[in-house]
Amino acid sequence: MTIVNLPGLRDMIEQISQRHNLPQTSVQEALREALLKGYERFRRAQSLDRHQFSEEYFDNFNVQLDIEEEGFRILTTKTIVEEVSSNDHEIPLKEVKEQLGDSEFQVGDTVLVDVTPEQKDFGRMAAIQTKQVLLQKLRDQQRKLVQEEFKDLENTLLQARVLRFERQSVIMAVSSGVGQPEVEAELPKREQLVNDTYRSNTTFKVYLKKVRETPHRGPQLIVSRSAAGLVVELFSNEVPEIEEEIVRIVAVAREAHPPSRHVGVRTKIAVDTLERDVDPVGACIGARGSRIQAVVNELRGEKIDVIRWSPDPATYIANSLSPARVDKVLLIDAEEKQSLVLVAEDQLSLAIGKEGQNVRLAARLTGWKIDIKDLAKYKEENDGVVMTSEPIVDPETETELEELRSVQAPRGSQAGELNSPDDPLPFEGGDRSSQSYSE
Repeated sequence: MTIVNLPGLRDMIEQISQRHNLPQTSVQEALREALLKGYERFRRAQSLDRHQFSEEYFDNFNVQLDIEEEGFRILTTKTIVEEVSSNDHEIPLKEVKEQLGDSEFQVGDTVLVDVTPEQKDFGRMAAIQTKQVLLQKLRDQQRKLVQEEFKDLENTLLQARVLRFERQSVIMAVSSGVGQPEVEAELPKREQLVNDTYRSNTTFKVYLKKVRETPHRGPQLIVSRSAAGLVVELFSNEVPEIEEEIVRIVAVAREAHPPSRHVGVRTKIAVDTLERDVDPVGACIGARGSRIQAVVNELRGEKIDVIRWSPDPATYIANSLSPARVDKVLLIDAEEKQSLVLVAEDQLSLAIGKEGQNVRLAARLTGWKIDIKDLAKYKEENDGVVMTSEPIVDPETETELEELRSVQAPRGSQAGELNSPDDPLPFEGGDRSSQSYSE
């Protein structure tokens, strides 16, 4: 069989594999595709009829690499016929029997035929024409590898290392697992945290937000430090009870991009459990704050409020305004989800928060519009009378509470998006308690 020699083929494949962080099988596939494209160009250049070759004309051709002999062959699959109308796709039955001496071949069968050009005709042209194609095919193989390795890792945590800076984005190196090659990921400006300082080789935990299928340029992976999902994944890593589904993360509201530099990054997280002897808030805080401290450290000092979810909206709203103490929650309009919260004068600024951040996050967390007033002034305006409102769920009816909880979505079945840094993440989960933490 004819062969086109490629001296140093084995070493070339090994070097490309190391340089591009690709398996040798992927490099070989890219090389075969590039050589076939070079053969197509060679054939078109030899033909006087430009319209002879359609787009599908070379679909039955393939390249066979011979690593031992350091070269390649061009093979084509031909259909056996009585009379040939296309020499590239058909072969006469008589010729098959003469060459192979097999009387079992019949019209309609297919055979593999070696159509490798002579070295002197094709060797130099193959080298010139396939070089640029090979680079593109290698990029295609890298994208394919990234797609296969990382698609199932969307919305999970990855370890990342800062490589360089492009415009306002940070280019980071991430890996799909121990021993796997690193690939580039982009941390856009909108996904960065104001608390972070990005320096070369600094490591961060990031949230894999998206795997782009066919990027025109730049990395395929988009990662985030500002997504609410990052907080969820960090707590899941630090709190075994969450991983074991004893404690559930019910909702998260995060303000990763505060309205002004005078307000810090802050997150509120609502948790719940079905176990009577488990304190979900305490489980997330850990002994002497060890568990939440690990999360706060990773988020560079971000303030985090962990609160207990309740199926009773009034209780849930009161908890969500932590660390402020709430005296009364009035559910003004259940359909429109409007509420009025009454607090003591010394709790008013704490409940509202700096530039309204605390009440803003509480509203996002609960899904209710929250209006906060001074209790004393409210009584004065209403002749000392404080309205009452019927709770949506009777907190004293334990059976109903358990039934309600049993139909709530378990951890991981988020109804909201984990990707939005400033939106609440509605999950489900009860009881009044809360704790705030920051570095």
